Amino acid sequence: MTTAKLALEDGTVFTGEAFGATGEVDGEVVFNTSMTGYQEILTDPSYRGQIVTMTYPEIGNYGVNAEDVESGKPHLAGFIVRENSRIASNFRSNGGLAEYLAQHGIVGISGIDTRSLVRRIRTLGAMKGVLSTTDLDDASLVAKAKSSPGLVGRDLVREVLPDQPRDWAEGLSKWARIADEMLPQSYDQQLHVVAMDFGMKWNIPRHLQEAGCRVTILPGTASAEEVLSQNPDGVFLSNGPGDPEPLDYAINTIKDLLGKRPVFGICLGHQLFALASGAKTFKLKFGHRGANQPVQNLDSTRVEITAQNHGFAVEEESLPDHLEITHRNLNDNTIAGLRHREFPAFSVQYHPEASSGPHDSEYLFHQFRELMTSCKV
Repeated sequence: MTTAKLALEDGTVFTGEAFGATGEVDGEVVFNTSMTGYQEILTDPSYRGQIVTMTYPEIGNYGVNAEDVESGKPHLAGFIVRENSRIASNFRSNGGLAEYLAQHGIVGISGIDTRSLVRRIRTLGAMKGVLSTTDLDDASLVAKAKSSPGLVGRDLVREVLPDQPRDWAEGLSKWARIADEMLPQSYDQQLHVVAMDFGMKWNIPRHLQEAGCRVTILPGTASAEEVLSQNPDGVFLSNGPGDPEPLDYAINTIKDLLGKRPVFGICLGHQLFALASGAKTFKLKFGHRGANQPVQNLDSTRVEITAQNHGFAVEEESLPDHLEITHRNLNDNTIAGLRHREFPAFSVQYHPEASSGPHDSEYLFHQFRELMTSCKV
């Protein structure tokens, strides 16, 4: 057994067993309440700069595979579990979790009291931390945690941007269709969507393609002129990591696009849409991360169970008159969806593409298609 330690900026230190890669990493320590989907969480670029704790006690029992990934590699800083399953048993598995983390250089720790850790985060808020297999001195690790940069004010998007534009050509996997009991649909007209990639999960363009869209992915640093030069029918604003406020380049681009094409934003894209429309954002105490978060659609009054992953939210008191609230998080009543009153544009704070998670909110991709169709006529 190789010893690993997790130190928080408040002076708390947890000692456990290392798995995956060895080394030392720092990041904001957060928790995710999903029971499954750890491979999707590992490969979600939105977790850049974070050390993720899984609240479910046993992780790794169904292994990993080449299909259930949301980007080309894991992006989080470190991974924390109560118990790392030594046995991976699933007909789709082609490897174990520990080996997967080691392959991608991700430091993991198991065997700590994750309930105690999560209760501390819930009480005091998400904290900066250091996870190490090399430095095992408590005082040294706590000092490193206190001096680590954190998330506020950092532009983490530039660390996960795609290198160049690309045309997306992949639809939903057969496993997703089995879960949804859905078949591919045919459309009379294919619409063209430019997706601005700030750290996008791959299941988003898969859903856009299933909704009858041709998807061109541009880096989130693209200008409005570059976006419009693609002659899109609509513009999608993706999820991504960290604090939205430092992303002036994205906010200015979105300002220039509003009213010129229909716009749909998810997660960080939702926050950037709000900032571009004149609202403000703030940091949540410990964020919303999990596949079981209730949201109410205020138009239909229906409650949707949603997948979420964000540490910032839109400040309701700052909303200008031209933005209206369409969805609310029922756990803390924060804004979960917005719509522009003057332009064809809307956004949600959660993840309708799920992966992993429930599929209650898939209708939003078809709602975006209907909006593009109505504006095209």
